[in-house]
Amino acid sequence: MVAQTIYHWLILGGLLLLLANVVANLITFDSLRPGTPPADPPLVSILVPARNEERSIEACVGSLLRQDYPNCEVIVLDDHSDDGTGAIAGRLMSSSPATARLIRGQPLPEGWTGKNWACHQLSQAARGDFFFFTDADTEHAPGTVTAAVSYSLRNRAGLVSAWPRLLTGTLGEKLVVPVILLVGLASCPLWLQRWIQQRPERAKGRDVRRLGVANGQFMFFSRRTYELVKGHAGVHSHVVEDVTLGRQVAALIPEGERLFNCDALQFSTVRMYRSFGETWEGFTKNIRAAFDEQRVTFWVFGWVQAALLVGPFVAIFTAPASLKPLIGVQIGLIFSIRFLLAARFRTSWLGALLHPFGVLLMMLIGLNSWRLSNGRGVVWKGRTYKPEI
Repeated sequence: MVAQTIYHWLILGGLLLLLANVVANLITFDSLRPGTPPADPPLVSILVPARNEERSIEACVGSLLRQDYPNCEVIVLDDHSDDGTGAIAGRLMSSSPATARLIRGQPLPEGWTGKNWACHQLSQAARGDFFFFTDADTEHAPGTVTAAVSYSLRNRAGLVSAWPRLLTGTLGEKLVVPVILLVGLASCPLWLQRWIQQRPERAKGRDVRRLGVANGQFMFFSRRTYELVKGHAGVHSHVVEDVTLGRQVAALIPEGERLFNCDALQFSTVRMYRSFGETWEGFTKNIRAAFDEQRVTFWVFGWVQAALLVGPFVAIFTAPASLKPLIGVQIGLIFSIRFLLAARFRTSWLGALLHPFGVLLMMLIGLNSWRLSNGRGVVWKGRTYKPEI
């Protein structure tokens, strides 16, 4: 009984730390706002890698072609699609200004992931002072590029990674997709990244690489910073390239580089998947790879998440009656975190209410990701990947 009591007080302490980190992150996590272009607007290259995206490519590219920023080019790379992606993108480009181009991807070299190779080719074709990489399943309101340029210049940012609003349709999506925000905002001290960047000398002699976080759906680089970290060529074999690129930029904070995460809720949306099956497959590709070679960290992180975010929902039925008020407080803290995130990022309230089922599903996907990564590899869009293990 004593051991159980100590355990549940430790769980309570862990949840209080998670809540404190979420609140601190939300306080410092600002938003893209409408802006005006500078008097001499720098050229922005909008870069879209696309492979088998016929379902979403027209909405994505159409939204990019409607941007109101006065100096941008739109380049779409068709990465050997075997559906109508290339034809749809080609039709859109043919009726657009000369600054819009469709390029055909070259064969995938050994040791590269498909998206990294596509983005590398896009960067080679781009002429801009800024590179705006965005996924083919996103849509962007007309002022998005103007807002990103204004934000980047105002903050002297080398990389702005904006988080679009996550759209979900099916129950499986609503349960699993918002867990990304839970994991990211509860476990990553983005507030600390901001604090260090105010005075980079605070990071001198410290390894701040792990403070780097980025979202590949919306990555707005200055050309100088992109080339400094060697761009996608520098992370050519990484399946979760956005997080790695964020860490590459964060590692240079002591030298004055600046990385900002913010939301793009006013401008951008993304529907990552259209069914539970797609959700399962997509996260299977990413979860094990996000930990690179850190096998022990994968399991420790999983067990901690299980203890903090699922354990109380089991214990409320199995623990002695004297501990149930304490466990009730734990559950209240978990729902407080979920409701804060759902309100801030406008995600599914149903997913928040069914929290334990979403986290359990994510844990099962993580186990599947481990199994496949240590076996035949994970398959995504017809290609097989095996992260370093």
